[in-house]
Amino acid sequence: MPELPEVETIRRGLEQKVRGEKIKRVIIRNERSVKTPPSSEFVQKIQGKVLCQIHRRGKYLILGLDSGESLVLHLGMTGRLIYSKTREEIGYSRVVFLLENNAQLSFADVRGFGGLWFVPDEKFEEAVPALANMGPEPLGRSFTLEKFKQLLKGKKGKIKSLLMDQTFIAGIGNIYAQEALFLSGIHPTRSPSLLLDQEIERLYHNLLNVLKEAVSYRGSSVNTYVDLDGIEGNYEPRLRVYRRAGSNCLRCRQVIERMEVGGRGTYFCPRCQK
Repeated sequence: MPELPEVETIRRGLEQKVRGEKIKRVIIRNERSVKTPPSSEFVQKIQGKVLCQIHRRGKYLILGLDSGESLVLHLGMTGRLIYSKTREEIGYSRVVFLLENNAQLSFADVRGFGGLWFVPDEKFEEAVPALANMGPEPLGRSFTLEKFKQLLKGKKGKIKSLLMDQTFIAGIGNIYAQEALFLSGIHPTRSPSLLLDQEIERLYHNLLNVLKEAVSYRGSSVNTYVDLDGIEGNYEPRLRVYRRAGSNCLRCRQVIERMEVGGRGTYFCPRCQK
């Protein structure tokens, strides 16, 4: 699933290519991808509107319209948003937005877990409950070390699962949780409440650094992710631990191992991460 760096890369592409453009026509090829309202009303509400603001919240894209309403999009596991010439065929396209500049924006989704919502008057809580319950943005100014310590206080379970909980922190998924924990020398199954102050500080800085670094390389294309132009991200070769089971640790040369944490494949160094 695309995580914060990948979705942020797409947001920046949308900012450059579609901000200020009018949606001339909406073509729905699979009604299941439109979560709310019904597809006919969805088309009626969006056609003729101008895309005037492009935001990201966690793994969600929020496209503000000149009417004060919003189009919210989540890529799910395999979703793609592709900018191309009008009428160009994009595989597995589910919803296509024809723009007045003779380009189109296609929402393609192989597995169909993504979706789109039309949100009137910024009523996100009613239309997309996940947005109402989402945790803080890790790259936001208010996400300080002290804030992170407060969030961790008293938390139980496994630290990797907690980092991936979108109600705890927004936008972090399987890839970057593992990378930050490896860089911090913290085992994925450690209890958050038992982390030492210096471990929390390392995790905080490594989490922010790995997210910023991944954004600078336009994300990781470990599965189906591509940017708005259909180009893969450049960060995958720089991943230190993710999907490296059987390879030597880049720090200590111990063999990287794999296990399941919260039902997700998890990679770690048994020597470096305690």
